[in-house]
Parts: sequence; C-alpha cells; structure tokens
Amino acid sequence: MTAGALVPARTCLLLFDFLEGHVRRDASTLERYRPVLANAAALLTAARRCGAMVAHAHADHRADLGTTVRTLRDTDNRLRPAGGESHRPAIVAGTPEARIAAELAPQASDYRVAKHRWSAFHGTYLDLALRARQVDTLLLCGGSTDVGIASTAFAARDLDYNLVIISDACTSPEQDNHAQLMNRIFPRMARVRTTAEVLRMLSASE
Repeated sequence: MTAGALVPARTCLLLFDFLEGHVRRDASTLERYRPVLANAAALLTAARRCGAMVAHAHADHRADLGTTVRTLRDTDNRLRPAGGESHRPAIVAGTPEARIAAELAPQASDYRVAKHRWSAFHGTYLDLALRARQVDTLLLCGGSTDVGIASTAFAARDLDYNLVIISDACTSPEQDNHAQLMNRIFPRMARVRTTAEVLRMLSASE
C-alpha cells in the first residue's frame, strides 16, 4: 500500500462524538463546527459510495453516574478547577443532546459504538468489528481534537492500525491544541490529511 492509497474494503471512516449537544451547544460552537460538519458529511458520502465501513463513536453516559468514576485531577475539560460537578457527564445517554448530528445521521449498515471513556476503543466492540471485517485503516474525524480524537488516535496506534487523521474535519475549542497535535504529534503516528486530500484518495479507489 502506498501513502496515497486506500482500499475501501479495509478502510473505516470513524466519526467521533458528532453529537447534537456538542455541535449545537451555543451559537459560537455551531459556527466553529459548521465547516467541520460539512467536511464530515462529504467524507461520509464518499465512504458509503466506495463501500468503506462507517462507524459512529458516541458518548453513552448514565445520568446516575453509574459509569463515571471520580478520578483525581486539577481541572475539568474547560480548565476550570475540578469540583463536584466536574465529573458529571456533559451529555447523558437517551437525551436529545446525545443524538448524532442530523447532518451525519447513521444508516442501518453503519456501526454505532457506544463509549464511556474518551477513546472509541476503550471498553467497546470497535476493535473486534474492525478485525472481523479485516479493516486495517481508520479515517478519523470529529471533536474534540485534544480529548477524544487524541485518545482514540493513541489507542489506534498501539493497536497497529494505519491511521489517517483529517485535519479540517476535526475541531477543538482550544485551537492552539488542535494545531499542535496536527502539526507536531499526529504525524508521528498517522497520515494527517485534509478533507479534499482524503476525498481524492477515496475517489481513486472507485
């Protein structure tokens, strides 16, 4: 396999935490997500057209904190001092906020991967499903770059998957973190590409 090639039967587009409650938290968040959603939708269409596997990793936290552990840490995800509320899930399973964004609505053939930690691999069936289909390459996009995307990328690397991280189909409230990961960290474990580049890679495989 060359650096510019993708084999659809061995490729999975993994859309990470594109949830209504994240995407549409407020007007400024939606504005940040708007181009990212458009890029993810284009990737989703292309992946389905060429027959690649599609998986949606989505938070699945219990309202009663039954899957949440109070670990010791300095701050919450927004760098505010950790306190009693800092361990409460941002999004609770079964609520409107937990739905996958309408622009990326899953189809029956897609895989829905419910997760309880940052990584899409930890405690889920994702690795099993990928290996059952002999998938060895992940196309990764979603939010947040410095939280779930990073955690999933490190896990994929340690599981020996080929990884393509789609820079303009990922986002983070902390753009400095996003840039640092895309420019300095992810190239050590993945191919970092734009949506346009990945679309060309997928179209070349048809």
